[in-house]
Amino acid sequence: MAIYAIGDVQGCYPELQRLLDKLRFDPAADRLWFCGDLVNRGGQSLETLRLIHTLREQVVVTLGNHDLSLLAIALRKPDAQARVNPELREVLFAEDAPVLFEWLRSQKLLHHDEQLGWTMVHAGLAPSWTLRQAQRSAQEVERELSSPRHARVLKNLFGNRPAAWSSRLQGIDRIRASINTLTRMRYCDVNGRIDFEGKDVPGTQKPGMYPWFEVPGMRRRETRIVCGHWSALGRFAGLGVYAIDTGCVWGGKLTALRLDSEEPEYVTVDAEPQRKRPPGGGD
Repeated sequence: MAIYAIGDVQGCYPELQRLLDKLRFDPAADRLWFCGDLVNRGGQSLETLRLIHTLREQVVVTLGNHDLSLLAIALRKPDAQARVNPELREVLFAEDAPVLFEWLRSQKLLHHDEQLGWTMVHAGLAPSWTLRQAQRSAQEVERELSSPRHARVLKNLFGNRPAAWSSRLQGIDRIRASINTLTRMRYCDVNGRIDFEGKDVPGTQKPGMYPWFEVPGMRRRETRIVCGHWSALGRFAGLGVYAIDTGCVWGGKLTALRLDSEEPEYVTVDAEPQRKRPPGGGD
């Protein structure tokens, strides 16, 4: 048995197939953790979702910002859905879209395996959070997304305020702050206030901002963390954090990290030749 975490797929279906072949993935024995952003920009989001859905008994997913955005768009009227990019339209108007969306809404924002000593999240954790506090915040969002109240959350999903999570927040502000932290954060200040514009490599951020895993005075969490979301950071290992968004959709690589070995092991495949980063970068 092997357990692998896989970085942001973003609809890069051929690369995912090649990676699973390279891993010699055996659904009867192996398990896959996906760090989120399964969809958008890679060209084959529907095929990607269908593949992962067929493997759902062997898979753990933490939702990314692109996945949540797709779920929010799915609540819009058909004429509004028709204005999104062709790749997402293919998902929205697929015959099995309701099944795929119900499954997506039931996925996690954070996954922790006590026995393995690993925690997975799409983007990051607030500097004030212990592991237990992070789990509670993620579970609050998960309960809402999987409940009949999910439309309220998804219709109020977008927005940069509040910019920092606080235990004093209530209602939709509290939910949005948790979502922004777990799925959008790269840089923040010592109070957890997120810089939503900072996307480039460490050293380029605004004064007073830190990579979320380097904030002075942050809480100890006693777990290794695997995450994605930050393609400019690339493959990173330090301070107990393993970042594995290696920019497949931008012409980089799709990366898997073995979690159950004595030392973490990386397996990668190159992006398809046509993929490249557009001017101005990407999220």
